Amino acid sequence: MFAQMSSVTLNPNLATLPVYVPGRPIDEVARQVGLDPSSIIKVASNENPLGPSPKALAAMEKVLKNLHLYPDGSAFHLKRRLAAHLNVTPEHLILGSGSNEIIEFLGHALLTPGSEVVVSQHCFAVYPIVTALFGAKLVTVPANGFAADIPAMIRAITPNTKLLFLANPNNPTGTLTPRQTILDLIAQVPSHVMIAMDEAYVEFLEDATDCLGLIRAGKHPNLMVMRTFSKIFGLAGLRLGYGVGSPEFIAALEKVRQPFNINSIALAGAEAALEDVEHLQRTRENNRRGLDQIQSAFQALGLEYVESHANFVLVRVGDGAGVFAGLQKLGVITRPMGSYQLPEWIRVSVGTQAENERFLGALKQVLKR
Repeated sequence: MFAQMSSVTLNPNLATLPVYVPGRPIDEVARQVGLDPSSIIKVASNENPLGPSPKALAAMEKVLKNLHLYPDGSAFHLKRRLAAHLNVTPEHLILGSGSNEIIEFLGHALLTPGSEVVVSQHCFAVYPIVTALFGAKLVTVPANGFAADIPAMIRAITPNTKLLFLANPNNPTGTLTPRQTILDLIAQVPSHVMIAMDEAYVEFLEDATDCLGLIRAGKHPNLMVMRTFSKIFGLAGLRLGYGVGSPEFIAALEKVRQPFNINSIALAGAEAALEDVEHLQRTRENNRRGLDQIQSAFQALGLEYVESHANFVLVRVGDGAGVFAGLQKLGVITRPMGSYQLPEWIRVSVGTQAENERFLGALKQVLKR
């Protein structure tokens, strides 16, 4: 197919490269189903239903008059504020356009044709995409139910393994790997393998495993933690994530980071969002209540679901694609899971109480049909 496009020779990895399919935007669905955009709710992409922090909004407005100037390419102020928040140094931090760009940095720095990447079945879709982009081999370890089988992932490591990805809590299943299992993984993975711990949803946990403490101690230079401002902070539209690792490894990643990859609005908004503890507490409480509301309703409906430790729930509805389409017609956007080898399931994000009720009412209608 690619050879017929032109005389330009494309990267051969593109021929089989998977394509990430995001949650559908409200305006697009409105055009398709003929509804007013204001009548549609989106509970598909694990966004914060309470919106951004008011403090972040105020801070972002202040920088608008200076958008003719380039942003601070070193992110001096945000890195220092974030370092203080995490009890690390600025040299432990790298910023990316969402944590997705951090994953791509890892590919640039570590992967070559012939190298291997270990992941769990039902892993975040971007891990296989980045692996394929750099011509590396993806080693997918079957899940234990819906959770990562950590002992099996360790056994899958070979001398060619360069990266091991683990999301905790996992997206899209919402499962949580216990603390001791995480510590065993970090202790047992050989030093030539970089452990990329994806903690995009860690702020929703009451008692999270402190992987950052291991990085602070400097005893595991092959450990890197990835986090994001897209979820609990409610800043998904800014595309801002970060990685925490050893200063030596972070310095290597800085060589593949594009200049000015974080814009001025994102820098200001993120710095202010870190200060808004009340907004984070409201979000956690809304999420706790929402999980109870949604999962209790699934029990009452007799639907199988995976108990979630994040801000979404994976639920088995039979025909995942059909239910997804039926919900869209009723103005409710969810996420079908066929691309995650779960064709009978959909994933629903926790919304406000009213949005959760709207979703559950629509789901009952669709299932009756």
